[in-house]
Amino acid sequence: MTNYNYPEPLEDIDRSINHWAQLKAETGADGLADKMAEIKSVIAEKLAELRALPEDPALRAAEPDDLNAIRALRPDGARRYWSALPEETFRDRLEGAIMGRFAGCVLGSIVECWEIEKMERWAAYLGDAFPPDDYWSEAERPNDLKYQTSPRETFTRSKMDGVPTDDDIIYTQLGMLILEDYGPDFSVDDVGAAWVKYLPHAATAEGVALRNLHAGLPPAQAAVVDNPFMFWIGADIRSDPWGYAAPGYPEKAAEFAWRDATISHRRNGIYGAMYFSAVISAAFALADPLKALEAGLAEIPADCLLARELRWALDKADDIKHFREARETVDRRYAGMHRIHTINNAVLTVWGLKVGGDDYSKVIGETVAMGLDNDCTAATAGSIFGAAYGADAIPEHWTRNFNNKVYSYIIGVEKFALNDMVERFAALAGKVLAAE
Repeated sequence: MTNYNYPEPLEDIDRSINHWAQLKAETGADGLADKMAEIKSVIAEKLAELRALPEDPALRAAEPDDLNAIRALRPDGARRYWSALPEETFRDRLEGAIMGRFAGCVLGSIVECWEIEKMERWAAYLGDAFPPDDYWSEAERPNDLKYQTSPRETFTRSKMDGVPTDDDIIYTQLGMLILEDYGPDFSVDDVGAAWVKYLPHAATAEGVALRNLHAGLPPAQAAVVDNPFMFWIGADIRSDPWGYAAPGYPEKAAEFAWRDATISHRRNGIYGAMYFSAVISAAFALADPLKALEAGLAEIPADCLLARELRWALDKADDIKHFREARETVDRRYAGMHRIHTINNAVLTVWGLKVGGDDYSKVIGETVAMGLDNDCTAATAGSIFGAAYGADAIPEHWTRNFNNKVYSYIIGVEKFALNDMVERFAALAGKVLAAE
């Protein structure tokens, strides 16, 4: 078991207080304003005390935030496989990684965080397969916009014309722009400048960091002010561009990820980004997703909680046969952990790749069916699969409606051409490997 000992949640406290306050207002109760002010004061006081509780010093020592300290705690491993790009294989694998990521994300996006039972009911209602073996035939609330840009129906197989917008895709685009604007030596400050320039909005840890940047906080401190989400999955979903730009060089990919993740995350939130960046980088060279998953462990502290849980997941992977078993096992082990945390979703990503094997449709279908933050997990699993096996291993029905268009909500960019993204990442990869 993990050493997270979650307390019982304080469910619906704010709602209960507000409902009773409304009732008392409607009955003409005296002293209501004073009582509400008192309640707010007590809550603020207790929240401050909660935030000030001391951390476990031994665990803190095993989970540093500084890059040099992280590297000092890594296990042995291959830091670099390639010194130059193998032109005969890299382009195909890069295209596979990008398309694998996009297809996995699009499949999961309109059922993001749905419980298994809800997905099963929706599939039965539509007559779709479950786990899915193609995009959903219809979307719930089809005209609602995802990220204020793409109607939900554009994520379905009959309405899709280009890759619709999702934050898992936006951050791949943003990483490419950061590398192009600032070069491979980009800094945390450069990441902050790029966020202010390109991001109109963000959520959870990214939303806090973006708000702190606009308030004038230094980028290196944007993650630590009013941010209870710093161990969640947000930095993890930003991993892919760093793996694409440093293929066969997991140490460099993890370093890029550290610079990016530091703006919004700490500890295991950072390690999730470093790990999956290293895995994607290694997958290009090893041509085997499971070997890449093992290799990625060499780039994060050996005794951090994420590393311990990933080792457990890899050890247990042979026992996990399908999506339902995966989810039940994760729910038992991580009872109380938020559904968009780094750790529980990382475990499901590992098992999605193991259950699916060399069948791309099964990899992303089973991963989406597992639930939790399933557009993120399927996107990452698809990216690793594509980097290992190449574009030809992805069945054509997953990409036929991409039509060389990838939509965006990045400020000033309505869409990218998919083939142009491949060329730009290939150029960046060549530059990174040549410089090193």
